[in-house]
Parts: sequence; C-alpha cells; structure tokens
Amino acid sequence: MNVLDSLLAFWSQSGVVNFTWQQAIMILVGILLVYLAIKKGFEPLLLLPIGFGAILANIPVAHIAGPEGFLGIISSFGISNGLFPLLIFMGVGAMTDFGPLIANPKTALLGAAAQFGIFTTLLGALALSKYAGFDFDLYDAAAIGIIGGADGPTAIFVARKLAPDLLGAIAVAAYSYMALVPIIQPPLMRLFTTEHERKIKMQQLRHVTKAEKIVFPLAVLGLCIILLPEATPLIGALMFGNLAKESAVVDRLSNTMQNALMNIVTILLGLGVGSKLAAEKFLRIETIGILILGLVAFSIGTISGILIAKLMNTLSKNPINPLIGAAGVSAVPMAARVANKVGQEANKHNYLLMHAMGPNVSGVIGSAVAAGVLMAVVPLFG
Repeated sequence: MNVLDSLLAFWSQSGVVNFTWQQAIMILVGILLVYLAIKKGFEPLLLLPIGFGAILANIPVAHIAGPEGFLGIISSFGISNGLFPLLIFMGVGAMTDFGPLIANPKTALLGAAAQFGIFTTLLGALALSKYAGFDFDLYDAAAIGIIGGADGPTAIFVARKLAPDLLGAIAVAAYSYMALVPIIQPPLMRLFTTEHERKIKMQQLRHVTKAEKIVFPLAVLGLCIILLPEATPLIGALMFGNLAKESAVVDRLSNTMQNALMNIVTILLGLGVGSKLAAEKFLRIETIGILILGLVAFSIGTISGILIAKLMNTLSKNPINPLIGAAGVSAVPMAARVANKVGQEANKHNYLLMHAMGPNVSGVIGSAVAAGVLMAVVPLFG
C-alpha cells in the first residue's frame, strides 16, 4: 500500500467523513445539557454526565456506546439489569429524613395524589398511538407514564423492564423535568392557588422519636411485601438505606451510601443514560411524544397535589398551605425547596420546607409503589 492509499484509508476512518447530521444534532443536545448543568445549575450532578455521555455516544467510528465500548459496558453493567437505580434508591434512603412524614402522616395523601399524572399519561400515550400515528403499546405507555413521578431512577427501573427501546428518551425526559422543577412548578403553583392560600402558615411539626424513625422503614417494607411485592426492590433499597441512617449503629455504611457510593453510581448512571442518546436510537418521532407526555405527566402530578392540598385545607382543623402539595411529585428535595421559596415570596416569614418534605418523601415512596403496580398489572393485560 502506497502513501496515497494509506492517506485515503486514514481519511475514510476520520470523523469528518463518517459524521451524520443526526449525530451532529445529538452532540448539540449533549452540549445543551452540559450548558444547563454548568450555566443554569439544573441538576448538574446528573445533567453533566448525561450530556457528556450523549456527546461520546455520537462520536462516529469509535462505537463508544456499542456493546464493547466503555459506555456500552457501563450501561449493560448497571442500567440494563436495573442495578444502578436500586443503588441510587439506597443512597437516597440514607440521606432522607422521614420525620416530617411521620409527624404529619396525612401529607402522604399529597404524595399519592401527585402520582395521578402517571396514570393519566399512560392513557394519553395510548391515545397518541391510536389517534396520532405513534407506535406505543401498553408496555410503552406504562413506562412513559412513570415520568410523571419525577423520579429518574424509578423511570429507568420501569423502562428497562417494560420498554427498553425507549429507555434513553424516558430517562432524559425524567431527569430533565426533575432539573426543571424550579421553572415548571412555580407558574402552576401561582395559577392554582390564591395569594391568601400561599400565605398560609402551618403549625410546627411535633417531635419524632428515634424509635418511630427506626420502625417506619421496617413497617413500610412489611406493607410492601404483603400488598405489592413487585415494588419491593425499590422500596427495599430505599428503606435499607434509611434504616442504616436512623439506627445510628452503622455510620460508616450510612456515610458510604450517602457519599462515596452515591457519587460513584451517579457518575456511572449519568454516563450510562447518555449512552442511550445515540442518534439512531433517540431521533425518532416517538421521542417527541415521550417528551411532550412527560411534561404533561409532571404538570398533572403537580396540579393534582395542589388541588388535593386545597381540599384537605377545607376539611382540616389545622391550616395546610396548598403549595406543599406540589412537592408530592418526588424530585427530592428540590420540589420541597421550590414550595418553600414560592411560599416565602408571598410571606417572607413563611417556612414551609419541613412541611413540604412530608409529601416530598412520600412522593418517592408513591412513585415506587406506582412502578410496582405497573410492573405487576401491565403484563396481565399486555
């Protein structure tokens, strides 16, 4: 082979020759996610690795997201089998204080109400398939609907089982809407509440004992085992992490789950999700439908929580600020912080953060329960 042939062979393997416009678009999407993480501070711990993973997945020739590429290996190791979402839930449990929920158990209804968006969107996905030319079956619709829980690990856990082909779009939609909580929720909060309602000050929560905090994760797991075994992987991981924290006898394990393990898995999960953004998998008409339905699911979940909180306020002796209902969509703890911020805009002496954490953490449990229901019921009808 002469020099010219060698140069031609080299040129044929270059990125310039092998780039497609689809890959270029997805690299720009990856850059946008990195920009939102760095410049806007939208869930940077996740959007940064997801965005960078998207860039790597769309580099031509290298096949980084392929079965033997390092992103492909990461994906098969922890996403395809559902390991990473479970480890994330373990870390979330170790960082979560269920005290506000235990102190005011009725706020669990707000977390449950916020899951209404999941089942509404399931019907919406089926409607798009029937009337708008989309190709969503019941399994796809169930996986898309879980986006309404605003819980990325749960969305991944459900999608990898029910709709693995849609995993990339569902994961990106779920994490994107989690990151956009400070933008999406405040207008909905103001639209569905009055200024008087936003000013409502809630009574201080009672003290929760250590014994109550230890019994709680065991009781929740027990109920899950009896009523909904399909949800026990997620609930079990969440409650194990919380029990390790509240028991105060395994601080090393609890600290590892909260810090080292959580950080490592977050990096790998983000890169693994980014690997699903390869152009040939992501740039499809179904992706647009998923993004739209995900926004609808998230919005309905937010509105449902607010409306149920308004209803509870009319029936309760103790005042309930409807803003805390919006925190039921999960997205811990950002949704609770947003509820507190909007409340303080109306009344600077209004401190809703701990009250909002009740529905916020119940939303995490609620999304896991909803996931278990879908995984148990859909195969029966699919």
